[in-house]
Amino acid sequence: MGQPPSIDIKHFKEVREENNFTQSEFAELLGIKNSTADIERGRTKLSGKVVAELLSQFGINPLWLFGQSGQKFLQLSKGDVSPKVVTVDSSDNENMVMVNQKAAAGYPHNVQDVEWYQQLPAFDIPLPEFRNATYRGFQIEGDSMLPNYYPNEWVLAKAVPDLDQASNNKIYVVVLQDSVLVKKLQKLPDASKVLLISLNEEYLPIEVNINEIQELWQVNSKLTFNLDNPSESGLFRELKQSMEDLKRELKSFKKQA
Repeated sequence: MGQPPSIDIKHFKEVREENNFTQSEFAELLGIKNSTADIERGRTKLSGKVVAELLSQFGINPLWLFGQSGQKFLQLSKGDVSPKVVTVDSSDNENMVMVNQKAAAGYPHNVQDVEWYQQLPAFDIPLPEFRNATYRGFQIEGDSMLPNYYPNEWVLAKAVPDLDQASNNKIYVVVLQDSVLVKKLQKLPDASKVLLISLNEEYLPIEVNINEIQELWQVNSKLTFNLDNPSESGLFRELKQSMEDLKRELKSFKKQA
């Protein structure tokens, strides 16, 4: 007769069965090759990576896993989704970086690269609505947000520090590990995930883990003029010309809120 399984193996199997995963499904979710069978038979020890994945994906307390605590779950922080870099002008005042479609392709991989941000146009919009918070402009790509947002339009969005402060059914710029999406956000009963919804019904909702979100920006206005690969001076002129339209849009936005 073999020895009874150790407490960590017993608890590991309990988590798998409670969540209705097969051994191969659970292995794939946790980044284990092939199957969890060897772990559950006691042939392979639980690695630190697997323990970290159980905590990240299921909120499993590592101390409970190894029988040192009766508290099975830990309340994980929703994660820091605040801007990783903020730019300032020559007077040390914070300004608004404009991320066009081309730049958006590299944005997820450069969120902490100060020099990369310095290559992008950045402006100060002299309206009270854009004071005392960090804003960023993103150019719309594709038709998934029609009819409200058209390709090549720009959205201006306010930084959100953490997901607790995000609201259901608002429009956000969501910076994932490999892409930048403009979507309506819906929180799910499973607090580790959110649903990203396109306004164009031809596109299905996307479910993402919150630990995949690097930054979150709440959209509060848009600019509808064409800024296809603008120069800084050209962009500045167009921003000035559109200021009155933006003021009217903000007033309309406040009345609807």
